[in-house]
Amino acid sequence: MDKNTLFDNTEVAFRLKSDSELERAYFLFKMIANEPLVRIGTVVTNFALKAHLPVQGLIRATVFDHFCGGVDEEDCLSVVDKMYTRGKVASVLDYSVEGKEEEEQFDLACDKIIKILDFVDQKEAIPFGVFKPSGFGRFALWQKRSEGIAFTSDEEKEWSRIEERFDKVCKKAFECDVALLIDGEESWMQDAADDLVAKMMQKYNKEKAIVYNTLQLYRHDRFSYLQHLHEEAKKHDFKIGMKIVRGAYMEKENERAEEKGYPTPICESKSATDANFNTTLAYILENIDVISVFIGTHNEQSCYKAITLMNTCKIDKNDPRVWLGQLYGMSDHISFNLAAAGYNVAKYLPFGPVRDVMPYLIRRAEENTSVAGQTTRELDLLSKEKKRRRL
Repeated sequence: MDKNTLFDNTEVAFRLKSDSELERAYFLFKMIANEPLVRIGTVVTNFALKAHLPVQGLIRATVFDHFCGGVDEEDCLSVVDKMYTRGKVASVLDYSVEGKEEEEQFDLACDKIIKILDFVDQKEAIPFGVFKPSGFGRFALWQKRSEGIAFTSDEEKEWSRIEERFDKVCKKAFECDVALLIDGEESWMQDAADDLVAKMMQKYNKEKAIVYNTLQLYRHDRFSYLQHLHEEAKKHDFKIGMKIVRGAYMEKENERAEEKGYPTPICESKSATDANFNTTLAYILENIDVISVFIGTHNEQSCYKAITLMNTCKIDKNDPRVWLGQLYGMSDHISFNLAAAGYNVAKYLPFGPVRDVMPYLIRRAEENTSVAGQTTRELDLLSKEKKRRRL
């Protein structure tokens, strides 16, 4: 497989896009490439939504439909089926409503994940469920637990309810035989999440990986955490499921570390992060008998690295223990070309009411402006495909 051409086939990459969808994608990435415009757009959009101005139709027709599957799971089905039947790419339905802080909303989020697991049961095109720990309990409580601060009696009860929600969802995933990805969050709440997810792995991952944690590998301590968890898995005889990503909260992590005067958990450079990612990826694939992996990356070199290591470790392209994933609306040249070559690929497909999903969409736009070269690469490929279609 020629590394220089695998991801350059724009006909495969954009096969699912109509001419008008291709034009919309080009327009959006042009906007995202302009950092001041993203900042202004964010402020204007937030104001318009808070003021209840009639902008939801416009948002839905542009940025929402490009980066999201729909307003509910049924709304996503046409996208799911199209990607799977025409592009061999599976979907991960991601209920992307963020920042809720009330018990009633945590129960609703839990019920929503249960409903999704029921919905995707037996549906080959949706092999994973997903949720965020802070969707099931107050962020401050996760933080307190991570810092080892004693709970009040009311907080103990609140924590028990978080554990109950986790167990309810993991048990459901186990019964449906659907793998469950649990997203990583900020470092100052992650220890508590790690402990709870490891507990769920020990309970539900006896035969194979059902419960997956997430390693954000811009953190320099995550590889040693994985090695420790691996020892625990061998000792207590359970499998590990792990999604690996570079990470989504870098600016916030560095700012907090500086403000509070502790060493940042973030790697010192982009190259150090890449090295950490590659080391972790190699370790997992060399221990595939115990560790299953979902490789979440928009980095072409990381995908080549995964392919090369799979060959070296004699792992079949479609081994169910190895998946590669990207976000819907981004890096189609990676997703659809990998799937066409026979690898297991899934797109994270966010959904939810337009208003509630806006914080997620704004973060996507901001992340794109901060990843050097990524938006330029998208624009180059979209231009190439527009030209190819005209010819």
